[in-house]
Amino acid sequence: MNDLPHEDDDVSERRTMHAVPDTVIFDLGGVLIDWNPRYLYRQLFDDEQAMERFLAEVCHSRWNEQQDAGRPWDEAIRQLSAEFPEHAARIAAYRTRWDEMLSGPIHDSVAILHELRERGVRLYALTNWSNETFPLAFERYTFLHVFEGIVVSGAERMIKPDPAIFHVLLNRYGVDPERAVFIDDAPRNVDAAAKLGMHALHFRDAAALRTELAALGLLDAASPEERQRG
Repeated sequence: MNDLPHEDDDVSERRTMHAVPDTVIFDLGGVLIDWNPRYLYRQLFDDEQAMERFLAEVCHSRWNEQQDAGRPWDEAIRQLSAEFPEHAARIAAYRTRWDEMLSGPIHDSVAILHELRERGVRLYALTNWSNETFPLAFERYTFLHVFEGIVVSGAERMIKPDPAIFHVLLNRYGVDPERAVFIDDAPRNVDAAAKLGMHALHFRDAAALRTELAALGLLDAASPEERQRG
């Protein structure tokens, strides 16, 4: 699974307004699932700065992206441990304790997912995620089962923002990009989707997402709880 989005990428949501959308494509990590390697590595480091150096210089996002693109975890761990033998145990933990990087669903986003499903919107997911670890998440988080299809980068051996992986989803499921909304927390992926003609939304939080989806006619601006209180 890819690391956290690059905060210095100055890219806001990009939209095409050619047609009323009937399909929503979700990123998973950072949008529906709270994933962060720091949840694990704060348990393995006593010093925050040492942990950040490890995640910047050893188990960095570029290394993790190679597993998202299909490289086997055993190979990745073996090669990196040979390069940094002093960190071998912590490197191995990236895989053996991978589930401790997941804190759980982002509940307000999952509520939006279910509302879209109730309205008959076509739902798909496009995720940068290792094909070795994704089945564990799919088993743990039953809300993932509402998707009509999920494209996992590790299985396709390509990652976002490569346009090719977007085309895999569009072609496999017969999705018209001009009628599709794409949601991702990484600006570079949002930009790639916009260039393909999709309504592309940069996810910041569920409240902002609800507002944007309401503007596209896909949701009510108020949540069910807010409507009930009103």
